[in-house]
Amino acid sequence: MSHILAIDQGTTSSRAIIFDANMKLVASAQEEFRQYYPASGLVEHAPADIWSTVAATCREAIERADIHAADIAAIGIANQRETALIWDRKTGRPIHKAIVWQDRRTADTCARLREEGHEAFITSATGLILDPYFSATKIAWMLDNVEGARTLAKKGRLAFGTVDTYLIWRLTDGKSHVTDATNAARTMLYNIREGKWDEDICALLDIPMSLLPEVKDCAADFGMTRDDLFGREIPIFGVAGDQQAATVGQACFEPGMIKSTYGTGCFALLNTGDKFVKSESRMLSTIAYQMDGKPTYALEGSIFIAGAVVQWLRDGLKVIRHARETDALANSADREQTLYMVPAFTGLGAPYWDAECRGAIYGLTRNSGPAEFARAALQSVGYQTRDLLEAMHGDWGSHDSANILRVDGGMSANDWTMQFLADILGVPVDRPQVVETTALGAAWLAGSRAGLYPGLKEFASAWAVDRQFKPAMEAATREKLYKGWKNAVQRTLGPI
Repeated sequence: MSHILAIDQGTTSSRAIIFDANMKLVASAQEEFRQYYPASGLVEHAPADIWSTVAATCREAIERADIHAADIAAIGIANQRETALIWDRKTGRPIHKAIVWQDRRTADTCARLREEGHEAFITSATGLILDPYFSATKIAWMLDNVEGARTLAKKGRLAFGTVDTYLIWRLTDGKSHVTDATNAARTMLYNIREGKWDEDICALLDIPMSLLPEVKDCAADFGMTRDDLFGREIPIFGVAGDQQAATVGQACFEPGMIKSTYGTGCFALLNTGDKFVKSESRMLSTIAYQMDGKPTYALEGSIFIAGAVVQWLRDGLKVIRHARETDALANSADREQTLYMVPAFTGLGAPYWDAECRGAIYGLTRNSGPAEFARAALQSVGYQTRDLLEAMHGDWGSHDSANILRVDGGMSANDWTMQFLADILGVPVDRPQVVETTALGAAWLAGSRAGLYPGLKEFASAWAVDRQFKPAMEAATREKLYKGWKNAVQRTLGPI
């Protein structure tokens, strides 16, 4: 058994990747699935779509790699986080569509809980702020709004899971109702200081503890797949939320190391070691990974819209046909125009956490066109990243922070964006040779548990850079542009 199957279940698509014994990518398959927008600010997925695309891409990747199930030592899973599902333990049927992490339907609930003074104790236990982004209020909403759900929940008939838990349930034919510490840490129900589900928060939201899965290390025994899925039973040995999996894949194992992943959103994680760092700037304190029962903590900044702004250019404005066109457009933009696009389509994430504001573009002239829009869209990713890093460095305090940013995700392939990122941050940006860091992290967790891959130190030493983007912008220009961005954000904050 010389291969690892990594499942990377994302917000807009599911992917399956086969890695060989040397952690080299052998084959992959990807399939997009439908996004549901029942009303403004609401985002849902059909659980059946999540499952069917995962099963199909796994089979396709195995076929493309020209291997058999007998060649696969283990499965690793990385997944979109915070997205909440509840299903009937007896029938396996979900009681509602999955409520996606981007969904804002519980903003009023969060505001009420905040006004009642509950945020401080929730943040102290979970490291998270009180926001509809996380799973907890989504769970409560489903229990309150799906007919008969609370009655079934109190009888122990229902099971909650983030996407990893749901996939494991389906893969094991309902034998395993489990999650890992990184996904549990994103629910706003898990006490990351004590390493257990928080009874007080569950009681506050009237969420029965019986609904919740067992929490394990990132590299652990999560169960065996049904033998009819791939031809034989395969152990699931690795699980991590996608951003934590990317942190592992980027080998950010030392305190002070930082990575930023650019997918639908953007997520930066700063390793803080064995110390829970309480943020003073509304960053999130979370678990980077957990091995041998010991959590490694991190500060995280979350941007809701990164790559999704390019999707908006393509699907909403229809000014491009393919994401790759933005590079050339940005290069051709009028240098005399300075546009700021604040992509608050579903509110702004860290460090602002404003669920009510909406997107805006500033600096428009009659000469503004597709090229200027494309440049402003790509620049918004750099500006938002700087917001995150400045806040995290402030929280990290006197500790030495890394002066290099490691990047990954689909948008990291855009050279123009990465160069602007280096310019606006004023630090080098390293893009690794293996850009599939999320899948690689999940694969390494599973492969190390299976005994196929090396240990943590050896894995870290094998990390290699593909290209380093060095700052080329003058400091005065950098600060002038960033000051303009901060002004644009301030004009955007608050309800319309």
